[in-house]
Amino acid sequence: MYRSGRTAVWSAGLFVLLVAVVLTSAALGPVRIDVVTVAMAMLNAVVVPVGVTSSSASLPVLGVSVPTPGLEYATVFSFDVPVTHQIIVKDIRLPRITLAATVGLSLGAAGTVMQGFFRNPLADPSIIGVSSGAAAGAVAAIVFPGLIPFGSLHVSAFLGALATAFLVYAIATEGGRTPVATLLLAGVAIQTFLGAMISYMLVHSGDSLRQAVYWMMGHLNNSQWGDVGFALPVTLAGVLALCAFRQELNVLLLGEEDAHHLGVEVERTKLLLLVLASIVTAAGVAVAGVIGFVGLVVPHIMRLIVGPDHRILLPTSALAGASFLVATDTLARTGPAVVPVGIITAALGAPFFLFLLSRREVHSV
Repeated sequence: MYRSGRTAVWSAGLFVLLVAVVLTSAALGPVRIDVVTVAMAMLNAVVVPVGVTSSSASLPVLGVSVPTPGLEYATVFSFDVPVTHQIIVKDIRLPRITLAATVGLSLGAAGTVMQGFFRNPLADPSIIGVSSGAAAGAVAAIVFPGLIPFGSLHVSAFLGALATAFLVYAIATEGGRTPVATLLLAGVAIQTFLGAMISYMLVHSGDSLRQAVYWMMGHLNNSQWGDVGFALPVTLAGVLALCAFRQELNVLLLGEEDAHHLGVEVERTKLLLLVLASIVTAAGVAVAGVIGFVGLVVPHIMRLIVGPDHRILLPTSALAGASFLVATDTLARTGPAVVPVGIITAALGAPFFLFLLSRREVHSV
């Protein structure tokens, strides 16, 4: 009961912090908007389904029209907000901020799980090659669009990330067991190979070089509600599923043999944790590119604050990751020059991590 109360208090506090960061971020930009107006504009953007619509669509091959159902929405609030401010908040800033929170949520949760899974404070969401797989899929879609059977760069990056994760797992698994050390080494080897493939594609990228390199830096520019619709459902479902394994993560910290004696189905739990963490990471990387240090530094900070118990650490790290990425992306888009957010997270995360090392504040998980 005590642990549940601490989890609820910390989660509620971090959720309030996230709301405050979101409101502040939406108020900042070339056009400054007061926070009250921002809040009213956000509430005006809330809609609920009120009915079903029907339209027709033509099948591309047969040319036959088929009925396609849809939903009709209505707004819940109608505050008096200037039209210009409503458009700026709803259509320009809010999609980017929501996407930043979604990606931060995914990286914070996945980083916590990976550090607990590998019992290694240096682990992060990309440790088994998920980010490299997403980068390979995205660069391939950019450089050789005619060879990729997927119309969306997001889909190509997402599938590339998942394919890499399952390949690493298949290589590391033998006789129904997946040693953590072998999994780690397989991930390093696959990352190295994919790095070579990405370099090869960049050499032959021609006019697509700038777009490919910019994507690999990690950015949230030109974010749309469609990007949010792609990443948010997967991220929320994945993080909630990971939270269901918080107790198992605590037990796995004791070692696989002790975890087995305590009733944990070790190999099954490891597989589910890897699959869920890979899916959550893939959803974030697919829409934002490779954003480093969020999944490494944020779990460390929260571990120092709330302790190593994953029942508290996992949800708080996810919420803290969301606030951190929204804040850093605000800095990236409102500074003297607009830069990819991946540069900001690396520039802030690396020195802070070195500071923790110098203070001996980075402990084993």
